[in-house]
Amino acid sequence: MPTATWRADPIAAEDAAPELSPGEMSLAGHLTELRSRLVKALLALSVGTVVGYIVFPYIVQGLIAPYCTALDTLRPDGNCALVALRPLEPFSVRIKTSLVVGLFVGGPVIFYQLWRFITPGLTQSERRYALPFVVLSQLMFLTGMAFAYLVIPQGLRVLLAMGGPSIEAMLAANEYLTFFLAMSIAFGLVFELPLIMIFLSLAGVVKARSLAKARPFSIIAIFILAAFITPTVDPVTLLLVAGPMWLFYELSILAARLIERARLRRTAA
Repeated sequence: MPTATWRADPIAAEDAAPELSPGEMSLAGHLTELRSRLVKALLALSVGTVVGYIVFPYIVQGLIAPYCTALDTLRPDGNCALVALRPLEPFSVRIKTSLVVGLFVGGPVIFYQLWRFITPGLTQSERRYALPFVVLSQLMFLTGMAFAYLVIPQGLRVLLAMGGPSIEAMLAANEYLTFFLAMSIAFGLVFELPLIMIFLSLAGVVKARSLAKARPFSIIAIFILAAFITPTVDPVTLLLVAGPMWLFYELSILAARLIERARLRRTAA
C-alpha cells in the first residue's frame, strides 16, 4: 500500500514567510544585533572601569577639590579631608568612582554602538554623522561634568552653612563622592539633550513642529528637572542649571528643522 507523502507548497511557503526588503531586518536579527552591541558596550565599560580603578589615587584629590573650595569660607584651617565611617567604605568609593571613569573612558565605544544599532533605519547620507555624533557626545558629556565642577562648590557652600557656626562640616567619603558623582553624571546627561533630540529627529520620532508646540510645557519640565538636579534652592543656581537646558531645547528645535528641510530636498531631488 503506497504511503502518502507531504510536500510543501512553494506558493504557500512564500506567503507564510514574506521576503524582507534590503533595508529591513527580522525580529530575531534585531535581537541578535542588540545583543552584539550590548556586549561590546559592556566590554568597553569594563575596560574603562579597570582604567578608573588604576588611576583613582591620581584623581581623588581633584574629586575632593569642590569640597575644599566650599570649605574655604567655613573652615580657615584648610582641613578638608573626608572620613571613612565603615571598613569597606574606601573600597566602595573607589569602585563607584571607577565605574564613572569607565563610563567616560568607554563612552566613545558605547555611543558608537548605540549609533550603529539605529543606522539601519537611516539613509546613507545620515549614517555619515556617526563620527561627529560620537565626538560631540563625549565633548558634551565632558562639558556637563565641567559645569557641575563649577556649580557643586557653590551649592555645597550654601548647604554646609545652613547649620550655622555650631555645626562643623565633616563629610563621609562615601556620601560626598556619591553626591558629587551623581551630580556630575546628571549634568553630563543634561548636556546630551541636544544630541538626543537630533538623534530622535534623524530617526523620525520627533518633529520640529511638535517640539515648538510643546515649548511651554517643556520649559516647565526643564525648571522642575533643574530643581531636582540643583543641590540648593537658591534661584541663581537654579537658573544656572535651567538656562543651558532651555538653550539646548531651542537649539534642538533649530537642528530638527534643518534636518527636515534637508530630508525634503533629498526627497524632491
